[in-house]
Amino acid sequence: MPVRKPLRRARMGLAVIVIALLLLVALAACGGTDTPTPLPTTEAAAIPPAASSAATAPPDTPVPPTAAAAPGQPARNTPAAAASGQSAPNIPAPTATAAEPPPPTPAGATPTAAVGEDGLPLPLVAADPDFQNELDRVGFHRGLWHTDFSRYTIDFGEVFSGGVGRDGIPPLDTPRFEGVAQADAWLDDIQPVVFFEHQGEAKAYPLAILTWHEIVNDTVGGAPVAITFCPLCNSAIAFDRRLAGTVFDFGVSGLLRNSDLIMWDRQTESWWQQLTGEGIVGRMAGYQLDLLPAAIIAWGDFKRLYPDSAVLSRDTGHRRDYGRNPYGGYDRADEPPFLFQGELDGRLLPKERVAAVTLDGQSIAFPFTALERERAVNHRLGDTALAVFFAPGAVSALDRSNIAASRDVGAVGVFEATLNGQTLTFSPAAPDNAAANGAAAALRDGEFTDAETGSTWNILGQANAGPLAGQRLTPVVHGAHFWFAWAAFRPETTIYGR
Repeated sequence: MPVRKPLRRARMGLAVIVIALLLLVALAACGGTDTPTPLPTTEAAAIPPAASSAATAPPDTPVPPTAAAAPGQPARNTPAAAASGQSAPNIPAPTATAAEPPPPTPAGATPTAAVGEDGLPLPLVAADPDFQNELDRVGFHRGLWHTDFSRYTIDFGEVFSGGVGRDGIPPLDTPRFEGVAQADAWLDDIQPVVFFEHQGEAKAYPLAILTWHEIVNDTVGGAPVAITFCPLCNSAIAFDRRLAGTVFDFGVSGLLRNSDLIMWDRQTESWWQQLTGEGIVGRMAGYQLDLLPAAIIAWGDFKRLYPDSAVLSRDTGHRRDYGRNPYGGYDRADEPPFLFQGELDGRLLPKERVAAVTLDGQSIAFPFTALERERAVNHRLGDTALAVFFAPGAVSALDRSNIAASRDVGAVGVFEATLNGQTLTFSPAAPDNAAANGAAAALRDGEFTDAETGSTWNILGQANAGPLAGQRLTPVVHGAHFWFAWAAFRPETTIYGR
């Protein structure tokens, strides 16, 4: 426990109050009538301010590690930790009379579980009969939660309040959509959208909207999915909402771990880590949601490639200033993240963007700085040949207050490089007249060619010219996250080029 605990507790308490006030002021400025409901007394005290933020502590203040076990004591192997490949925190093990947890589930797989009489999956993680002592240790009061806190895979001390109550940032449960022509009236070509496609149905979810709601419970191509975005981590992730025979609906808990959004489901009130899709507290602790390929791309690219598709509408039922960024200036790469209590991985700047991938139990991060320089990267991870594309023309949603006026950070696509049994080698496309003009160094932004067939490809892995025209590369689940967040959950990540 840090020596300066009282001082850090006071600072964190002040930080939470300031955040809540800023959110209320921002919403009021939007003319909103559905301002997030203030936390009830019991819930406001749920996460103590003792979980200090590295961003609020002075540079010389020690920051306790959050993911490692105590010195000399091995971490407990929990199903969720094993599934994600991360080290489990040092949680007191259940007494000898408690059942042992089931074997780990492979990353990305849905565990097989029996269903209870209520039709919901039975727990995977054994109940800890001493769980109340753990809650008391960190000063956690259950308040309005009906969560089964006896089942958990994390240290409760890693969880703290983000300054709003449960669903104080309202998720979208009945999202409305509009056509490309309607959305084009308010979206600039450079504005970022989350692109998601399933079974031939493609949709765009503007970050101008997701920043204010963070979760969209939707159905795409007949599949119930959740499209999520955590602004503090710049993590846009899509999940299949089906698990062990149940379709889950997700909300915003108002809680954070490693500065990342903790989601909750309305069926069991279990808590889920947004960046990894792991159930971390409650009946569903130890389960793993299936992550689905999604990408942040420029609106101009989406509307050009999918002119007849649907776009999330600003008609949400809530009054927000969509297009304004309430986190103005947050994404400066060299500044420490807000509300982060762990140790920063100093191999990259804290908020440097990385294209992060986990395959075959291995994780790699491709820094945007390297991708911007190379534009096309060919890399093998485990048994998979990867093609990583970078295209300029998409701005940050977390830079200036006006998203449309923000800086260009680019967009990334990650794909399997093997198509029809042939592994392709990619490079950025040169202008058609490059040879004649000696302009070989110039590039056609957002286009790539393969050496084997000379076909031309776009940022979404679609061949639009050449022998392979009309064919598509298989997308790989990835995220364009801030480095600090990915490294906190995947500390063993290899960095491309290092």
